[in-house]
Amino acid sequence: MTAHPDVFGSVRLGYLVIETNRFADWRRFGTDAIGMHHDDLGTGLMRFRLDGHGCRFLLRRGPAEDVVAIGWHLDDHTAFEQIEARVRLHGVPAVRGTAEEAKLRGVERLLRFPGPKGIAQEITTTPVTSSEPLKSQPLKTRPLKTQPPKTHPLKMLASGWVTGDSGMGHVALTSTRPTLTRGYFSTVFDARLTDCIDETISGVKLKIRFLRVNERHHSIAIAAVRGLPVDPVRTRVQHLNIQAASLDDLARSYERVHELGFDMALSVGQHTNDRELSYYARTPSGFEWEVGWNPLVVDETTWEPSTHQGTSIWGHRPVGQTITDKLEQFRLGARSLARPERTVPALSGAGVRTAGRG
Repeated sequence: MTAHPDVFGSVRLGYLVIETNRFADWRRFGTDAIGMHHDDLGTGLMRFRLDGHGCRFLLRRGPAEDVVAIGWHLDDHTAFEQIEARVRLHGVPAVRGTAEEAKLRGVERLLRFPGPKGIAQEITTTPVTSSEPLKSQPLKTRPLKTQPPKTHPLKMLASGWVTGDSGMGHVALTSTRPTLTRGYFSTVFDARLTDCIDETISGVKLKIRFLRVNERHHSIAIAAVRGLPVDPVRTRVQHLNIQAASLDDLARSYERVHELGFDMALSVGQHTNDRELSYYARTPSGFEWEVGWNPLVVDETTWEPSTHQGTSIWGHRPVGQTITDKLEQFRLGARSLARPERTVPALSGAGVRTAGRG
């Protein structure tokens, strides 16, 4: 039993901060391929919107080519202050965001503190919303050699994305310290274990744990190589996910990703645990971007954690992967042995709780 007020249900994934120098490619990827609303903020900054919130993805210029911060929207100032108190109680430094930083993220209050794998965690309150419609415009895709340019209808952007009280999709990490990473999200956000997946890829056995902070099946996924302290992924995040409102939206974005020449990581498929239908594209920064549709929603009164065998019921086949790609993964895994993973021990000691919590 926790010694502090439980904030589960008051937390949702709000936005992500991505550092990149590939602004032109990201604009084409986010706007033209995936179908998000784009706001140009001037030199070195741009944003993508999915809904009425002023910011869902903030891109800033820099060399990381990675997600550098995860923003969590909280129900109210009480939940904000409860999380701030527990972070400071554990002796972890927390920095209040400036007015300009809060404005860029479209929020009223902002607090930043260290997170697993060097990804800053930001808690916020009172998102700034807008009734301005998401932008739509005609789009000419790259023509095939034997065909004229293809113009999509005026309503190029998706008809909607599923966000609301459960937040926007999820973030997936690979970790050599999965117990500490899971303990961190349990300690800070009272995350609960939804379920696990055992998977074998190219002879490598993986254990994937799925954590929820509200009724969304998971907001964080943590994958680890079983029995070996290696991390085969260069980036801090392996993939991020957003949820399309309709199957038609998902299919149209899949088509645009292909037509615009972006790499597809995994074909369309359906997951075993949350039953989400999805595909995975490769972003200009190298990590993957999952567009999904219709995952199940957790009923807290009946849900019990379980373990599934394999990530997919069908589909999700690697696209264009070569032997060279596989060798590169093994090389990255070997390199990670000499690079200790960054953790936050003071906030990672809650451990695994009972009744599917933590």
